[in-house]
Amino acid sequence: MTSYQHQVIAVTHSPYKEKFAVPRQPGLVASAKAELEMLPPYDDINAFNGLEAFSHLWLVFEFHKNAPSSDVANRWSPTVRPPRLGGNRRVGIFATRSPNRPNNIGLSLVEYHGVIQRDGKIFLSLSNIDLVDGTPIVDIKPYIPYADSIPDAKAGFAQTSPEKLLAVDFNQDAVSQLQSLPSHYSGLQLFIKEVLQQDPRPAYKKLKTDNKIYAMHLSDFNIKWQCTTSTITVLSVDYV
Repeated sequence: MTSYQHQVIAVTHSPYKEKFAVPRQPGLVASAKAELEMLPPYDDINAFNGLEAFSHLWLVFEFHKNAPSSDVANRWSPTVRPPRLGGNRRVGIFATRSPNRPNNIGLSLVEYHGVIQRDGKIFLSLSNIDLVDGTPIVDIKPYIPYADSIPDAKAGFAQTSPEKLLAVDFNQDAVSQLQSLPSHYSGLQLFIKEVLQQDPRPAYKKLKTDNKIYAMHLSDFNIKWQCTTSTITVLSVDYV
């Protein structure tokens, strides 16, 4: 079997510090902001000449939290259970965007906000991301609407965007903690809300009351929360 190697050209600095609670697609959490740190020799400012004319980028990346692609024989499965189908129905792997693929290669469409030069390094400012912190990037391409957007395309079980089914409340302790944070965390409450509206629990628990207290690591914080049938309540927001 022929194998290929890819050069990592950038690394992702993301507020998602673990896989749990990362949205299942890009574009679902608008307040999710990140930076790509370009690595030598791909950190040449000339490589980004003209990129300011584009609003969105395709990122080709590695699912670095998966088992190595070389171990595919031990982890390969031709079918998976997509969350959009409740986690109960199996479909073919190539009819899904499951991260458990023959090769650990992913594709993500993100919003682009410009190049930042800081401390002798080059960063790309992004939002609407769905990448865990540390994700290696192997290529960057501009999104071109006339070629990349097909409004009448068929999309199987994912024809429409998922509904935001759950309301999100913050108890008084969580509100007090958020209000005491420095000003550069002013967008944290909205970010937490947008993440939890997607209901990051396993698919089979959706629309069900759940007594379990969950925790997720976002940015510099451990957020604890609990879910009833239609509402998630944030219980605490603690520095990690």
